[in-house]
Amino acid sequence: MAVAKLTNVSKVYGQGDLVVKALDKLNLEVRKGDYLAVMGASGSGKSTAMNILGCLDRPTSGKYELNGNAVEKLNDDELADLRNKELGFVFQQFHLLQEITAIENVMLPMIYACVPSNERRNIAEQALVKVGLAERINNLPNQLSGGQQQRVAIARAIINRPSLLLADEPTGALDSTTTNDVLNLFDELHAQGITLVLVTHEDNVAKRAKKIVRFKDGQIVDISINI
Repeated sequence: MAVAKLTNVSKVYGQGDLVVKALDKLNLEVRKGDYLAVMGASGSGKSTAMNILGCLDRPTSGKYELNGNAVEKLNDDELADLRNKELGFVFQQFHLLQEITAIENVMLPMIYACVPSNERRNIAEQALVKVGLAERINNLPNQLSGGQQQRVAIARAIINRPSLLLADEPTGALDSTTTNDVLNLFDELHAQGITLVLVTHEDNVAKRAKKIVRFKDGQIVDISINI
């Protein structure tokens, strides 16, 4: 079953002589249970594709279906609601609010999802336990290491049980040991049934995925399966 499907998707920036075609009739299907690593040089279109998959940008032409929803037909409010319910995001920079604790950061998406206030803390605590931060739930971000902050970000990303977890260079700011810890966590989440798409420029990171999708000039030029 397809969780996300891009059909003949193009994305064009600029006008006239300054037109840049970031995506060129791209076709990509992410099926339930997939773990994809997306690779490509700067300007290859991989980040644009990620932004469209994440409903952070709209295609210039083509179709995007997310769990059967025709995304290009949704208005901004409907897109925001779909993002919150169906998608989880992990970025290179952790994007944690510095003035609130780890558990309060993790609870934020549940506020927008209208989860009852008396349930939020318990659910957030369970998520932080799952990512190995049971002893750090009341720490502020500046009291956590980079790897611990990324774990908080991952807990926040999965708190609403998204259909699709999108990770954009999630290990780019981490050392090799911490990178391995985060990738182990992604392996565990995938084993639990989470569908994951990860953008990376690092071969050792991509090799942890089940498939590697390579972009060039706004198109997919190769798909390989990791054994």
